[in-house]
Amino acid sequence: MMTRNRIIYIIGFMGSGKSTTGRKLASLLGWSFNDLDRAVEKRVGKKITEIFSEDGEEYFRNMESVTLRDLDAVSDTVISTGGGTPCHSGNMDHMLSSGITVYLKLTPPQLKARLVHSRTERPLIKGLDNELIMDFIENKLAEREPWYKKADIIIDGFDADLPSLQKKVIARLDLR
Repeated sequence: MMTRNRIIYIIGFMGSGKSTTGRKLASLLGWSFNDLDRAVEKRVGKKITEIFSEDGEEYFRNMESVTLRDLDAVSDTVISTGGGTPCHSGNMDHMLSSGITVYLKLTPPQLKARLVHSRTERPLIKGLDNELIMDFIENKLAEREPWYKKADIIIDGFDADLPSLQKKVIARLDLR
């Protein structure tokens, strides 16, 4: 059996707070932090919105998977993933075998409240009205939940208890 690295992957739907929680958790642990979307942008030389519009989602997902595997070469790091990362290219199995996965779980209404204010930056919901956004969230979340629920640790993403999460991660990784 492969030994897990000292890597924590933060997963969840777009708008669930993966980057914010990831940064805070990394700071509590004294570890580095990587945002997978920012790493893909750096690799490709374009913003996520440009990659989606110019190259398509399939190209983005391929770059995301390659970049994910590059990032996990670094130990003592927290990586916030994209909302769809666990659902493509065997990424969830890869993350489960190489580190600890943390799912930030929110309800569709909680996600909608967060996304309505940032939808122009999110290619999958760009141009959708409020009713269509809720339909999108409900359908996409139902599609992704089977992957998300495989996570090692599942926490309430609406009001994440970081000290509690830190304790759970330390116990999982047998850190003292």
